[in-house]
Amino acid sequence: MDYVRNISTRRDFHLLAFSNTEEHPHIIFIGLFLMYILAVLGNLLIIVLVFLVPQLQTPMYFFLCNLAAQDIISVSAALPKLMDITVTGETSISFYGCITQVFLLITCPSQDFFLLATMAYDRYVAICIPLRYHLMMNPRFCIRLVTTTWMFCAINAMCYSLFLSDLSFCRLLDINYIVCEIISMMELSCSDITHIQTLIAVDVPLMGILPVGLILASYIYIIYSILKMRTVAARLKTFSSCSSHITVVLLFGGTCISLYVKPESQNSQEVDKMLSLMYLGFVPMLNPLVYSLRNRQVQSAAKIVLTKYICVGSFIQKLVM
Repeated sequence: MDYVRNISTRRDFHLLAFSNTEEHPHIIFIGLFLMYILAVLGNLLIIVLVFLVPQLQTPMYFFLCNLAAQDIISVSAALPKLMDITVTGETSISFYGCITQVFLLITCPSQDFFLLATMAYDRYVAICIPLRYHLMMNPRFCIRLVTTTWMFCAINAMCYSLFLSDLSFCRLLDINYIVCEIISMMELSCSDITHIQTLIAVDVPLMGILPVGLILASYIYIIYSILKMRTVAARLKTFSSCSSHITVVLLFGGTCISLYVKPESQNSQEVDKMLSLMYLGFVPMLNPLVYSLRNRQVQSAAKIVLTKYICVGSFIQKLVM
């Protein structure tokens, strides 16, 4: 019996993904490919700009670099396999591949919440207590804060991965989703899942409600400070420094809320898949656009780097000629 259970535990899973849209796989593939490329290149550009341009080497952009890095990891964990399923029709994913995907897709979104909360706190300190900004948001504090949250999220995700890897699966291992997802895997298991349910119950307030509360508290103080400013110009200038962050919070939070509080319907599973695709692919693709299109510092940094590389290229071309 133990031997059979071990075999059932290690079988491949099958991601059904967009099973109702088999008529246009190439169109879906092109959309997924563009989403993936734009997300990776856009976020990579943010990291390169912050690394190369001294003006962007501030706490806010340090946090933005980490946000960009986790966006690259999350889209790379989800979209390549989804593209492979769309083109080849091969839905199987190995047991350990599925567990790895779960690990990455828990670590990165969890870190996303904490990074957005940290960025909100950064804006709070910069606007409400600007004279203490450099003292409070010093490089050592920022590095320790981000390192701690990365480790915490990774350990949390490792707990889920270890619990899932210990389950037995006695049913047909078809996951009607675009990625390996905890709830779907729990439904396929014939083992006791109480410990996973307990971990989820602990995670909801710790990984979700706490960061959201910190973001809301930070912006309550920020709005209060903005309202106390005497001129409209000062208010607009101060608010504009938060606009990119607010946009990203609304994008990320909006997709999360839509995913979990939407009403049940006949096509609810297909709607869940589309919302998850927005959450895993569309939002990471938009994040760099939000921070570049709405931020003059990033635009100026991009122009500086582009000008330097054009000058270097011209110089090398003259030497060769």
